Amino acid sequence: MPASIPDDVRALLSEPIFFHAATINPDGSPQISVIWADLDGDLLRFSTAEGRAKPRNLRRDPRIAVSFSPPDDPYRNIVLHGRAVEIEPRGMDLIDHMARKYTEADRYLWSQPGETRVDVAMEIDRITG
Repeated sequence: MPASIPDDVRALLSEPIFFHAATINPDGSPQISVIWADLDGDLLRFSTAEGRAKPRNLRRDPRIAVSFSPPDDPYRNIVLHGRAVEIEPRGMDLIDHMARKYTEADRYLWSQPGETRVDVAMEIDRITG
């Protein structure tokens, strides 16, 4: 059952905060990377690229944890625990949205030739911190 997102956490998720996403490698070890993310209703959405560890790991095991610290309270650690409910190649719309949020650029400027962007939606089951 999805977690209720407290108003203070919901507000922070709309800010251009850097998040740390942890997925599970095939050997059971954690894979952690920095992501840009945004809240869409009750889903946390982020973009990655095909061929990277995150989409491979999430297709095999959808469990994911995302952590962050509010910029004005760096000793507070908030962790969102959940699972990926969508892992779909959908083009550039989401990453371009993130580029506007995080860099104020009109579009994402760091795509590699031939890169396929993958949108991930995370359903949040539990929030700690």
